[in-house]
Amino acid sequence: MPRSRGAECFVNNSWVLKECAALHADNTYYWSAGNDGITSGFHSTPEPPMTDAAVEAPTPSKAGLWEDFIDIFYQPSAVFERRRDGKYGLALLAYVLLSIVLYFALRNGMGPIMDAEMSKATAAMAAKNPNLTSEQISSMTGSMEKFASVGFAIFLPIGVFLTAAILWGVSRLFDARESFAEAAMITTYSQIPRIIELVLNALQGLLLQPEQITSHYSVTLGIGRFLSPTTNPFAMTLLGGIDLFTIWTLVLMAIGLSVLGGIPRSKAALAVALVWLVGLIFPLIGALRSA
Repeated sequence: MPRSRGAECFVNNSWVLKECAALHADNTYYWSAGNDGITSGFHSTPEPPMTDAAVEAPTPSKAGLWEDFIDIFYQPSAVFERRRDGKYGLALLAYVLLSIVLYFALRNGMGPIMDAEMSKATAAMAAKNPNLTSEQISSMTGSMEKFASVGFAIFLPIGVFLTAAILWGVSRLFDARESFAEAAMITTYSQIPRIIELVLNALQGLLLQPEQITSHYSVTLGIGRFLSPTTNPFAMTLLGGIDLFTIWTLVLMAIGLSVLGGIPRSKAALAVALVWLVGLIFPLIGALRSA
């Protein structure tokens, strides 16, 4: 084994000055004995090679459409993260078709709610025009029933696009950077809880007594459910817009806007609150006219 004396080492039958301060901590000392004497030195431990996994940024995991529809309920951020491409057409089609199928499949439950709304509408028309006959009112009721079914299918996707346009426009005020396609994707996935609302409304239509259902607000899970049918229309429209599923939708929209728009959750929450208010403008105008 080599001998050492102070800062020197005996190598190859001679004392050699060793600059210990120049040695790296990860060097390995070695020695060997042979005909020429004892040889010693330091092996440097090589750095592990860089792999692709070490330099490549992680990419969002891929998932199918139905997985997105399930994940949006308990990990919405992950859904919006992996849908950064802004593709929403298939999701929107699936949402609209599923909603239409459920609407017609649950017509027995939705019937009492639609009847209550049509009764309100015909009563308002009769109050404005006392000369309307019962035959005319009956004819208008039949037309409204037909239009209600067709209108549900038509205005469902239109509502998504209008909400997306409002979200995209309002988000500019908060320095968000999402594209319109991304705003439409956010809006589409944020509407998924409405499917559950549709089912719950139909179940209430089947279980509640007809006199308990005076409007669609009677089956909502919000303030409008507890308001009297004689409440001022403006107040009914404003307060009736505060319910569990509306809040749920707005929360999802804020999460999506934060992820894709690159803004803090607090700013995203303010943005979607403004979206909600803008969306109420036309219903509130209609309520003022009816009042």
